[in-house]
Amino acid sequence: MNNSSMGVVLMSVGAVATVAGALMYVLPGPGLPVLLAGLALMAAGAVIRVFSSRAGR
Repeated sequence: MNNSSMGVVLMSVGAVATVAGALMYVLPGPGLPVLLAGLALMAAGAVIRVFSSRAGR
């Protein structure tokens, strides 16, 4: 698995965790930590994706 596809996987997992965290934030549950973790995963995936595409040039 190359870095570019790893970034896409992290962004996808982060998006799902962000949506789940937003739902749990509205409903009773530990929504804020899940929401923040999802946002962090999406940001990390985006950084990996951008830097791997720039390194390939």
